[in-house]
Amino acid sequence: MSTIIDTFVAPPCHQQIAILFQDEHLLLINKPSGLLSLSGKNPQNKDSVHYRLVQQFPGCTLVHRLDFGTSGLMLVARNKAINAALCQQFSQRAVSKVYTALLCGHLQDDEGVIDAAIAKDPALFPRMSISASHGKPARSRYRVVERFYQQQEAGISLPVTRVELTPETGRTHQLRIHCQYLGHPILGCDLYGGRLLPGTEAMPRLMLHASALHFVHPVSNAPVRACNASPF
Repeated sequence: MSTIIDTFVAPPCHQQIAILFQDEHLLLINKPSGLLSLSGKNPQNKDSVHYRLVQQFPGCTLVHRLDFGTSGLMLVARNKAINAALCQQFSQRAVSKVYTALLCGHLQDDEGVIDAAIAKDPALFPRMSISASHGKPARSRYRVVERFYQQQEAGISLPVTRVELTPETGRTHQLRIHCQYLGHPILGCDLYGGRLLPGTEAMPRLMLHASALHFVHPVSNAPVRACNASPF
C-alpha cells in the first residue's frame, strides 16, 4: 500500500468570499478560485472557505466542496440538522449543479454524455484515474455554448470551447478528468492536461466555475434556483 504524502501549499488568496444569500439555516456563497474549501492538515493551508466563514457563522459546515481552483456557488449549512438534510438531497441526487468551463480545442459535437468510472490511485496522488474495473460509476453531460479563438502571447491563437457541464454523479475531480477523457481538458487544469498546449502554460486559473445550483430549502421546502455568472 502506498503512503500518500500531500506536499501542496496553497498560495495566499486575497479575494473575498461573497455571500449571495443567507438566512438562519444556510448560506449561499461565491467561492473565489485559489481558495481551499476546507483547511488542510498542513498548518500553512489553514485559510479556507470553512475557516473564514466559521469566524462569522460559528457552527457552520460545508455541505459539499469545490476544488481549490474552481470558483462559484457553494452551499453552507448553519447547523448540523440542516447539514444532514442538505447532504441527503446531495446523496439522493436531488441537487442539480451546472458548471461553466473553457475547454482546450473545439469540440466536434454540440452536446454529449461522458460515462467513465473514476478511481483513486495513490501512486498518482492527487490525480484520479479512469478505470472501468476499479472505478466508481461517473457520468457527466456537456453542452457547447460557443467555439472561439483566444489570443495568447507570441501571436498564438488558441482554439477554445465554452461549455456547460452537468455532473450526474459527484466524484472527486469528475469534470476535470472527464473533459480530459473527452480529449479536451479544461483550460488551466494543471492535473489533467489543461496547461500542455502552446499558450496555455500561463493561464491564471482553472477555467471552471459553478454557475447554477438547484435544491429544495430544507425548512421552507421552497425550490431554490441559484445562478452566478462565470467571471471568464
